[in-house]
This record gives sequence, C-alpha cells and structure tokens, in this order.
Amino acid sequence: MVHKFKMNGLNIALDVNGGSVHVVDDITYEVLDHYPLMNNGKLVIDELYDLLPHYTQDAIDGAVQEIEDLIDEGMLYTDDDYINLDAFKNRKQVVKALCLNVAHDCNLKCTYCFASQGDFGGAKELMSYEVGKKSLDFLIANSGARRNLEVDFFGGEPLMNFNVVKRLVEYGHEEAAKHDKNFRFTITTNGVLLDDKKIEYINEHMDNVVLSIDGRKTVNDKMRLTLNDKGSYDIIVPKYQKLVSSRKDKSYYIRGTFTRNNLDFSKDLEHFKELGFVHTSMEPVVSADGNPFAIREEDLPEILREYENFAVKYADMKVSGDPFDFFHFIVDLTQGPCVIKRITGCGAGTEYLSITPDGSIYPCHQFVGNEEYLMGNVMDENLVLPQEMRDYFRESHVYSKEDCKDCWAKFYCSGGCHANAINFNNDITKPYKVGCEMQKKRLECALMIEAKRMLEADTEEEKMMYL
Repeated sequence: MVHKFKMNGLNIALDVNGGSVHVVDDITYEVLDHYPLMNNGKLVIDELYDLLPHYTQDAIDGAVQEIEDLIDEGMLYTDDDYINLDAFKNRKQVVKALCLNVAHDCNLKCTYCFASQGDFGGAKELMSYEVGKKSLDFLIANSGARRNLEVDFFGGEPLMNFNVVKRLVEYGHEEAAKHDKNFRFTITTNGVLLDDKKIEYINEHMDNVVLSIDGRKTVNDKMRLTLNDKGSYDIIVPKYQKLVSSRKDKSYYIRGTFTRNNLDFSKDLEHFKELGFVHTSMEPVVSADGNPFAIREEDLPEILREYENFAVKYADMKVSGDPFDFFHFIVDLTQGPCVIKRITGCGAGTEYLSITPDGSIYPCHQFVGNEEYLMGNVMDENLVLPQEMRDYFRESHVYSKEDCKDCWAKFYCSGGCHANAINFNNDITKPYKVGCEMQKKRLECALMIEAKRMLEADTEEEKMMYL
C-alpha cells in the first residue's frame, strides 16, 4: 500500500508497510495512481501512455522504472505480514505502566474536564500511601521481565496530595533496586500549587512533567477557571517559566487543549513559544457533540487547514534549527516504535492501567468511574485481573478493526484511542472518526516536515539522518 499527498510544494509518497518516505516528481506522483493496475496485469504500458498524454513516453517509462527499482530495493509496495509475527501473536500480558490517580479532587474547574472537575463523578478523595505502595508492588509483580516501568501521578490535581507522591517516589526507587527494575516517574499538573520547593523536587525526581495550560490568556481563562471563577493564566505562567528554566535538559511538555473556542490553535502554540516553552502539545478536546465547546465533524476542514498552515511555518523553523517542538509533528523515520507497539497502541487494559485513590483498577484514566470496566482493586490480597476483559483489550488492534485494516495511517495511530471508540461508538473496534481525520492530517504534516528537513540538509551526513 502506498499513500501519497501534496503539501508545501512537495509530492510525497509513503510506503505504508515499510515506512519509507519518498519525495517524487510530478510524473512519478501520477504514475503511482496507475501502477497497481499495471502490476496485476490490468493495465499495459500503451494504455498508461493514453492516460497520461501530457508526458512523453520516455518520461513515463523512466517513472515506471524508478518505481520498479524502489520495489526491488524493498522501499515501495512492501508486504504487510506483521500479523503473522510470532512476537505479535504470542505476546505476553505484562503491565509496564500505571496512571496513579493520587487525587480525585481539583483546585480548578475546567469547563471541558472529562474527570468532572477532578472527582470522576464520585467522591472527592486522596490516595493513601498504603494504596500507592500496593499499586507499585502490583506493577513490579506483574511486569514480568520488563525492567523499565512508567508511573504517572495524575488527578484531579496530584499536587493536592504531594506528600504522598514524594513518599511513593522514594518507595518506588527502593523497591526497584531490590527487583532490578527502573521507575520513570511523571507528574501532570495544572500548576496552581507549584512553589519553589515543589519545583525543585519535581525537577530532581520526575523524569517528565506535563504542564497544563491552553494558550493565550483569553483562551486559557475562558476554559481553565479557579474555584472562584477567575482565570488561572496569571497564576501558572510565571511558575511554569520558573520550572522549565531550571529543568535543564530533562523532559517536560506544555499541554494545551483546543476547543471550538480556539480553532486557530496555532496562535496558542506560537504563544507558548513566545513564553519561552520549547516542548509543546495541543490536544483536541474530546467531548459529546451536545457541549458547545466540543469538536464537531463540521469543524474538520478548518482544523485540518490550521494544522497544515502551521506545519509549513514549523517546517521552516526546523530547517533553521529552531528547538521548538510540537508533539504531533514529531515522527521518527529511523527508529520509531517497535512493530508490536505500532499494531497495538497504548496498551490500555493490558500493559497500561489506571488506579484510583481507593485502589480500583481501570483500563486507563478515561474509564475511571465506568463500573462496566472495573478490573479489581489492588488492596485485594487475592486480586486476579479479569482475563476476559484483558483479552478484549489485547485483541483490539489494527487488524481487528475494519476501519483500520486498509487505512494508510494504521501503523502510526495504532488504531486510535480505545476510550474514544467506546465513548462515541459504543464499540472498541470502531475508531472515533473525527479523531482519525485529525490524526491523519497531523501525520501528513509530520512526514512533510521530515522530508523538508532532509531536502534542506546541508551535508550528506545530515541527509543520511533522515534516510
């Protein structure tokens, strides 16, 4: 399968199964439309000449030969045989990551919050140290031979339970040393409770930190409100700037959310850059169509144009060596995710689980509160995760979803978000259509940016980095 598209003056062809990306001339771009028919004997070269009368026969012959050379080199029209890989068919169910909802409470009341302002529709509560310990013990015990383990302190607002967070980090490292494991800790925060001591601790002990802000002051303060209905922008921006400036080379992300209120979200990304932030993300809100801020299918043309217009500017930035990063425009064409990851996605319900303050286990944080997907409780001494539910998530991959089987983006989006599929379609095998269209456009943008960087590279050594 080959996917081709035009963007920023480039003709780009992606070999879907092999991952090779090619920048081609106009004639090769057009011949690619017809080559599959030639390859299976349904179209002969004389008929191709008739279909492309605006090119000479020699030029067409040359384009066909170029395509066939790439096929011989295994760089075009490669086979998709990943489903037959033993590593995929026989993969073990180990847990490698936990989302610890250490606080089902929040000091903001964001309008679009999927967690019902932090309590996920239930009681407001904080995770005890004992539940946290059991959670880390559970992760170690169920991680098999995997050494590197991920833990995200989440909420609500996890800084409301920061003393427990610190104790769990200490306990995690102690237990990791005993079991030859390595914990990577992340914390996701709205920033309101940050102070100098918390910033210092986070920068020393957290491998990654996610800082929530939606962009320009007017945008942020319309959606991310304090408990007294004031905007949070002026409270959090100086704190974020201080944290980031002292974080040095450790990972962080400024994480925004765009809604129907700011479909011009590239301006918010540019504002992040003006504030001095380098590593950024801007996620589309996921909410029911009835909400006035929810993204609708009718919004897609404007959203897709926004992505593409920003990608053209972003490509120039990357060519010039600008360090500014936008998460959704980053694609690794050399050493990306392993095949299994590309087929199965985030691993929710199998490799990745979420644990609430009372120890309840869910497939991921977006399922918290949905009792249909309750998988047990870490405080249960006889805990056995429900195999039927784990298999349900394990077998939800790009080959089990009809909409994904023939989609060119399947090895990059990995079938999309399970929670979105269930929430919007009540079917884990039916991806959220609006999300799919945005993902495909972001991927095209990312591929164009890498192609542009390769073409503009100054030296052969630099160009080889993108081949």
